[in-house]
Amino acid sequence: MRPALEVADILRRCGPQYRQTHADGLSRVQRRVMSAIELCRTAALGGHVEQCDECGHQRIAYDSCRNRHCPKCQSLARAQWLERRQAELLPETEYFHVVFTLPEPIAALAYQNKRALYDMLFRASAGTLRTIAADPKHLGAEIGFITILHTWGQNLQHHPHVHCVVPGGGIAPDGERWIACRPGFFLPVRVLSRLFRRLFLEQLRRAFDADMLRFHGQLKTLRDRRAFDAWLAPAAQAEWVVYAKPPFGGAEHVLAYLGRYTHRVAISNNRLLAFDGHAVQFRWKDYRHDARHSTMTLTADEFIRRFLLHVLPDGFKRIRSYGWLANCHRADKLSTSGSCSVSRLPPPDHPPSGKTTATVTSGSPANHCGTAPCAARATCFALKVCPAASHEPRQVPTMRFSCHCTRFQTRLPFPTRQTRPDSCLRSASAPEYLKTTGYGPAKASFPSSPVSEASTDRWKSGCGCTSWTSEITAVVIQRP
Repeated sequence: MRPALEVADILRRCGPQYRQTHADGLSRVQRRVMSAIELCRTAALGGHVEQCDECGHQRIAYDSCRNRHCPKCQSLARAQWLERRQAELLPETEYFHVVFTLPEPIAALAYQNKRALYDMLFRASAGTLRTIAADPKHLGAEIGFITILHTWGQNLQHHPHVHCVVPGGGIAPDGERWIACRPGFFLPVRVLSRLFRRLFLEQLRRAFDADMLRFHGQLKTLRDRRAFDAWLAPAAQAEWVVYAKPPFGGAEHVLAYLGRYTHRVAISNNRLLAFDGHAVQFRWKDYRHDARHSTMTLTADEFIRRFLLHVLPDGFKRIRSYGWLANCHRADKLSTSGSCSVSRLPPPDHPPSGKTTATVTSGSPANHCGTAPCAARATCFALKVCPAASHEPRQVPTMRFSCHCTRFQTRLPFPTRQTRPDSCLRSASAPEYLKTTGYGPAKASFPSSPVSEASTDRWKSGCGCTSWTSEITAVVIQRP
């Protein structure tokens, strides 16, 4: 079910003005993220026709942007990632959740050097866990774990930290025994904190010596070595936050827990409460006051600024595996750990291949198409994707909308990424679609099955009509 308010709605309304006001401060990646979210699941990215196998009922679905910062495009990626992790779980082993957080002064520098300092955060946290776990005083084993980077707090401020999900044990140095930790206790937090601080600061000083860091704004003075050392001295004495949460109830809870952290973005659409064109209100949890639930109101400009704080550099991996879960020797180590401790969980059942399926919910048009067999089936819709580019005349599926008084009529094409020209429409509410596609005039149209009027909720006319009719048509397009 579509939320009443989305991040995309805010960006479509206030994004153009924000780009003009902050033209000098926006990076290329941030601009691309804004455009992707604005165009996500609109006609600008194309679409496809979903048709019922039983009754022939059709509906139009727009394509998604698949950007990893988009709140609407993470469900499929998360489900696929969790399915791949299923075979790596050890069902009779405790799992622990350890969080490593950067202090606030270091976080300010991390925003100006995202790739360098986020990499340091990954390496320092991984090195800390592996070093302490390998120490015979604590565990004396090689561990494997997954690390996930988050850069935000509940109030959307910059708050870089990593979540590590670690099995409570490891492979002995001889490679033939599984050493389990004490029940309910993994590694001492204070020891982890001290080593994490030392490893990170050592990397930070080496990066400064190699001239790998950039300083802007209020941090410009840190380009001088003495100023940098003086600024770093308090952080070297402070206690860095390393938090170890209680163990999971078992391996059966790990995947559900991981799903809350792996492909999360800065804020989900479900947390948004209201937007009046100038201010945004959303829910947040104040962890400094016993995780009290509250609401926060920000101007649209400030909301967009905070949202863009968490755009990651191109190609940066925010989910990484270490130890015996690392990709280079995961299969061998998993077989060793499985034989030493317990057998792995069986893989989930897969649907039969050879047919594209979609789950039908109670709000899906499949349940309203009028046939009982169709409404009862869970794999009702088969997908028909729009054809690829061709220089020959072709039939392109379109949606035609007409208001009650017929003063306002429009037709919506579904160009794909490959066939979409530069002059293609950029707004789902722009009229005269066929004239803006660049393909030339339509030669003929052939009416097809009517679709649900729910598909026309977003369409508004200038004549005041509230009654709409719509139909799918096949338009013969001659490319210029």
